[in-house]
Formats: sequence, C-alpha cells, structure tokens
Amino acid sequence: MEEKNEITNDNATSINTSNTSDSKDANETKNTNEEINNEKNKFEKFENSREKTENNQERAEAAERKEKGAMESKLNNFVSESETFKNENEDEKFQDLNNKIVEQKEQLDEAEDRIKRLMAEFENFKKRSEKERQAMYSSVMGDVVTSLLPAIDNLEKAADAETEDKQYQEGVKMVLNQIKDVLKANNVTEIEAVGKPFDPSLHEAVSMVEDPDLGSKIVKEEFRKGYMIGDRVLRHSMVVVAN
Repeated sequence: MEEKNEITNDNATSINTSNTSDSKDANETKNTNEEINNEKNKFEKFENSREKTENNQERAEAAERKEKGAMESKLNNFVSESETFKNENEDEKFQDLNNKIVEQKEQLDEAEDRIKRLMAEFENFKKRSEKERQAMYSSVMGDVVTSLLPAIDNLEKAADAETEDKQYQEGVKMVLNQIKDVLKANNVTEIEAVGKPFDPSLHEAVSMVEDPDLGSKIVKEEFRKGYMIGDRVLRHSMVVVAN
C-alpha cells in the first residue's frame, strides 16, 4: 500500500514536473514567437520605412530633377534672351555705325564736290585773270609801241639813207636793232608782207599793179611795216598788191 502511494506520488511529481516543463516550454515558445513577431514587425516597419524613405528619396530626386530641369530651362531661356538681346544690340549698333558711315561718306562726297567746284572756279579765275592780265599788258604795251612806231620808221629810213658817214649809219642801225630786240622780247613782231598773199586783216593795200611774175593778190612791195603784239595787230602793213 505504501509502495502504491509512493508510486502515485512519484507519478504526480513527474506529472507536475512535466506540466511545469511543458508550461515553461510553452512560455518560451510564446516568448520566442513574440520576439519573432516583434522582429518581424520591426523588419516590416524598417522595410516600410525604407520603402517610404526610398519613395521620398525618389520623389525628392524627381522634384530635384524637375527643379533642375526648370532651372536649366530658365537658364537656357535667359541665355537665349541674352543672345537675342545681344544680337539685337549688335545689329542696332552695327546699323547705327553703318548709318554714321553713310552720313560721313555723304558729307565727304559733298565736301569733295565743293572742293572740286572751288578748284574749277579757281582755275577758271586764274585763266580769266591771266587772260585779262595779258590783254591789259598787250593793250598797254601796244599803246606804247604804237607811239614808238613813227620813231622806229624814221630810224629805219635813217639806217637805209645814203651817207658818207658810215660810223653814223652803223650807230643808227645798232640803235634800231636794240629797239627791235626789245620789241621782240615783249612779243612784238613784224608782219610779213612781201611775197605773201594779201590778207586784209594784216595788210592795207594802197595800190594795185600788174606783174606777170607774181600770182594773183600777192604783195609786191611794202611802203610801211606792220607790227603785231601777240595776236593783236598794232599797225597794218601798207602794201602794193600785184594782179
């Protein structure tokens, strides 16, 4: 009987021990499961957080790319506007410079034209003044020479006259030649007459004769010499015209 009770007690103890062990194992299993669940929850939260972070990062990167694109677009627009403004300014400056060049060229052409006209007028004035001076000189000189012609005629007659005083005759011829040299130096020349065709602008016919040895209207003799200064006749030659 006592053995039976001992066996029973041992079984009860064994059962209690077994129950305690099972309860402990159950608690450990429960704790393990809770830990696993907690870790799982943490992992899920981490994953969610990571995904959320990645999503936020992607959104941030997308926003950054968008903002960067907008800034690049603005920058490109600014550069394009700057280039356009620069080109417009350069075109405007070039046009202004070109207009100034054209204006300066027109002024230069006008000044050159005025200078040419002034030079032409000055040349005409010089020619006119020279012509007037020559005409005045010829007129004054012609008047002086004309007043001297009678004296020259007398000297020529004296030089051709018959005389025994040869020294006197040579002296007269010397004076006459000196006077003729002075006249020649002042563009005063004798009009050719004898043997030349009669020219009423140079010759003055005092008589006409028949001469078979001469042609028609040929000057045969000269009674008085004629003189010219330049193209102006100071005195016509007095001549005899043949035929």
